[in-house]
Amino acid sequence: MADDHAAHAISAYGSRINRTPNIDRIAQSGVRMTNCFCTNSICTPSRAAILTGQYSHKNGVYTLDDRLDPARNNVAKELQRAGYQTAMIGNGTWLRPSGFDYWNILPGQVCTTIPPSSKPANGNSTRAIAPT
Repeated sequence: MADDHAAHAISAYGSRINRTPNIDRIAQSGVRMTNCFCTNSICTPSRAAILTGQYSHKNGVYTLDDRLDPARNNVAKELQRAGYQTAMIGNGTWLRPSGFDYWNILPGQVCTTIPPSSKPANGNSTRAIAPT
């Protein structure tokens, strides 16, 4: 599954600008959703909703700084129970969620906001977090 893509940016949905052969392959051999709605458009809460099938008020993830409770059930855990291998590759705004056999955050994809009292002298408001 790939997330956080506008439909018009994927060639399987008719993009005339972008070529996305790997996503197209997934769409051809899997499920292509044509009527889908976002319950929360913010990165971490959106991914928590996708994984758990629950709104933020149920899964407890409201902001970029919130973390999904590893004890909470999610689709990756269900896929593991059914014998599938699971992986999360790419953006890692949150710490490692449970249910994944393999986990790899790509360089430059992990940032979180630093409270104003903790900002470095250069004024940067983000910092990288190493995966656990």
